Amino acid sequence: MRKAVLSAVGTERIEGWADELEIKLTELDRRKDAWAGTSVSVRIAILEEIKTHLLGVAEDWVKTACRKKGIPEGSPLEGEEWLGGPYALMSACNQFIRTLSQLNGKTFLKNIPLRDLPNGQIAARVLPHTKWDHLLLSGVKAEVWMQKGVTKSNLSQHTASSYDSPRVFRTGAISLILGAGNVAAIAPLDCFQKLFVEHQVVILKMNPVNDYLMEFLIPALRPLIEFGALRIVRGGTEVGSYLCNHRLVEEIHITGSEASHDAIVWGLGDEGKRNRANGTPKNRKRITSELGAVCPTIVVPGPWTAADIAFQAENIATQKLQNSGFNCVACQMLILPESWEKSDELVKAVETVMATAPGRPAYYPGAEKRMADFAGHAEASLDFERPNSPACVVVPFVQGQDDYLEKTEVFAPAMSVLRLAGNDAEAYLRSAIEYANEKLHGTLGANILIHPRTIKAIGRDRFDALIAELRYGGIAINAWSALGFLLVQTPWGAFPGHTPDDIQSGSGFVHNSFMFDKPERTVVEAPFRPHPRNLLSFDLSLLPRPPWFITNRKARVLGKLLTAFEYRPSFVKLPRIFLNALRG
Repeated sequence: MRKAVLSAVGTERIEGWADELEIKLTELDRRKDAWAGTSVSVRIAILEEIKTHLLGVAEDWVKTACRKKGIPEGSPLEGEEWLGGPYALMSACNQFIRTLSQLNGKTFLKNIPLRDLPNGQIAARVLPHTKWDHLLLSGVKAEVWMQKGVTKSNLSQHTASSYDSPRVFRTGAISLILGAGNVAAIAPLDCFQKLFVEHQVVILKMNPVNDYLMEFLIPALRPLIEFGALRIVRGGTEVGSYLCNHRLVEEIHITGSEASHDAIVWGLGDEGKRNRANGTPKNRKRITSELGAVCPTIVVPGPWTAADIAFQAENIATQKLQNSGFNCVACQMLILPESWEKSDELVKAVETVMATAPGRPAYYPGAEKRMADFAGHAEASLDFERPNSPACVVVPFVQGQDDYLEKTEVFAPAMSVLRLAGNDAEAYLRSAIEYANEKLHGTLGANILIHPRTIKAIGRDRFDALIAELRYGGIAINAWSALGFLLVQTPWGAFPGHTPDDIQSGSGFVHNSFMFDKPERTVVEAPFRPHPRNLLSFDLSLLPRPPWFITNRKARVLGKLLTAFEYRPSFVKLPRIFLNALRG
């Protein structure tokens, strides 16, 4: 999700802020080995403390974020800031506590069901995992598909391997996190990856777009700061460049744009071109990254009813407009079956949802220009008007047109619509997967909307085999791949294999609270129909309209209730959650 912007300014430009950064880096350097050698019990205690501190600032955190993003007070859209902020971080604390408490002998693996995939790889089902998962995310399933070579018998060897060496032999390192400017939880969750999985201390540079979050992250993460394992700073491109090139910084993680990544690795302008051509990076440190993509949503033809079209239109509109479209996993290419009689009806339903969804401004810098550039590369464009919001630019796309729309992430409320031919559902899906793999830039997230009867007609094994061909790090079936970001149990990042000279959606992964060393992708699946309408098709799941939908009328209340639940899970808290979920 996003977005850090850096220049390749050298370390010679030292100004007043450099002294402060030098002090913070020196403090981290002094404590890095002590952090690497901390016991599991100490880390669990720190996470428990963070939960308490976080609860104390959560309300003001959300109110401030809403004000900065222009979300009206009391709007259901406040739920986005609860879920993408305090809730996600609170959930991460719980997930890492659960894994760490069962780290001895890696006993947490015993409760994770494994299955063989048609292509010979294995999948680990990480959701549902607890009784709370069954109740609060009824019908939602999440699997982590492992890379080739990981088997049922050797999975333990490829899980939490950073904890295999005795604490006394561990040495620390300083990692620089270049924080994202859009979703509040991204930066602290990136820190958790380095701190609790890789044993590294962290200097977190906030993005100028949302560095107001420091007011809440510093008190929330105070136990890590007091230990000496974390420092949080603000600044623009010069600060970022100074830190990237600092001698004490050993690793870098960036959530941002491909251009920002390349500026760090290769340099800018002619220098960057020369370095890339010669294969001589300017920065040779290990750099992991999450850099966005032109993400597709593939609609598969089937026996959809009018109610199905209405619900999935809400799903698609959410994929595009959640957080006002400023998500690197937002739907940018909607792929529809050309000969399906319901394609036009679905597009019209999406337009209707957008026209009635709660309004908010396009707060992220540069959105207006990116949307204009996007429309300027199309032969025609439509404006889906929205109340008190900029219209969503929708572009009918035909293969062979300007590939700008296939290669450029817009990071704004705009998307393309492509109609693909196919003789039947399976042939069409195969064609859409091939198109996404070969034509669309990046491999971060892809979504497939498909009727259960269509999956049954294709056959589950054949359907899984098709999914295995879709080269994306996060795949959602009847859901949005951003759910894989929110869950924290699942690894989040690009499909493995990108190289520094063609980085696309990035390298490495974060979240991953079960600490799998070699995940290939996350696959999440949700019910095709919400409760209670799903009961008519004998689907017994209990998930109503999801709280992350932009159409959920109780999203604000649910976000707050779910955060409080994560702080101290209890059956007593469930009735209010269920009542508001059904009313959403």
